[in-house]
Amino acid sequence: MIFNSSKLYRIPLHYHIIFWLTYFLFNTFRWGSYFNDYLYSLKTNLLGFPIHMTLCYLNILVLMPYLVYRKRYLLYVLSILSAIFIMVFIKFNLTYLLITHNVWPEGPETIDKLSLNYTIDMMMGELYVITFVTAIKITLDFLKEQKRVTDLEKSQLETELLFLKSQISPHFFFNTLNNIYSLSVEKSNKTPKIILKLSELMRYMLYETKNKRQTLENEILCIQNYLDLERIRNDDRLEVNIAISGDIHDKEIAPILLLTFVENAFKHGVNKNTGKVKIDINFNVKEDFLHFSISNPMPTITKLKENLNISSGIGIENVKKRIALGYNKNDYKLSFKNKKNNFVVKLVIKVS
Repeated sequence: MIFNSSKLYRIPLHYHIIFWLTYFLFNTFRWGSYFNDYLYSLKTNLLGFPIHMTLCYLNILVLMPYLVYRKRYLLYVLSILSAIFIMVFIKFNLTYLLITHNVWPEGPETIDKLSLNYTIDMMMGELYVITFVTAIKITLDFLKEQKRVTDLEKSQLETELLFLKSQISPHFFFNTLNNIYSLSVEKSNKTPKIILKLSELMRYMLYETKNKRQTLENEILCIQNYLDLERIRNDDRLEVNIAISGDIHDKEIAPILLLTFVENAFKHGVNKNTGKVKIDINFNVKEDFLHFSISNPMPTITKLKENLNISSGIGIENVKKRIALGYNKNDYKLSFKNKKNNFVVKLVIKVS
């Protein structure tokens, strides 16, 4: 991962001022206490801090972006050492000329010219300051990059969820409109009632499913409207048993999640069977979890695929993706099984 340290304006100016002012005061009092001469410490820090700042910003604004991030490591090492040496040379001469001839009072010896020991000691000190400041800048860049990546992943997740949700409604309406078309060809008097029920479902899906969560009560009501529509269409050959237990109030679930399983049950269990068909639906709320199950007969008109318990078309695949994207792994459990010539879907999902 590459951090763009070349844009200093990313960090507000007042943060730079606070940092350097704090560092300046700390050094001034530290060395003032050490030498027992606060005026001398103030003068040397007023001279030294512009050098510290120049080296630090030269490193994070120029050398790292143009050398380190482009993998020119050897050139970077030579450049930073050269820059530090030049600044140490400038600092020595300015201190000698403007402040005191005793340039290295804390050193083991008094010097009046640039020595190897002084140069190494000062270069190590400058390197420490550069490393400290650079570490702060890289850490801030890292945190910003992590936030950017997190925001991007969140945006992509929301986009994918919206895409999957948008696929569910057209898939459902496509099948229902086909049913209406068939009845209209037969000139059935059920057509107006079905259209009315469909309009109620469309109103719910268009205006009540925009949020990430919908109340469980509204979702169950939506399913009941769908079942009313199917009862009108299928007459006496359809038997639907619904059981609702537990406290469904103040519970929330992803919108039109359960409806997909119901629609799938009719698609494969009713439309592909002849004679009387029974659908069993159960809603059972236990504490913070909804235990939902739906059972429909296995298709007889077309041969059932062996992997029906894994996938039953676009609707089931989409709802599996929506659950995986919208819930934590510990917040749901989805299973499919064949049981006594019935296809059973069981979903345990958090609704608190």
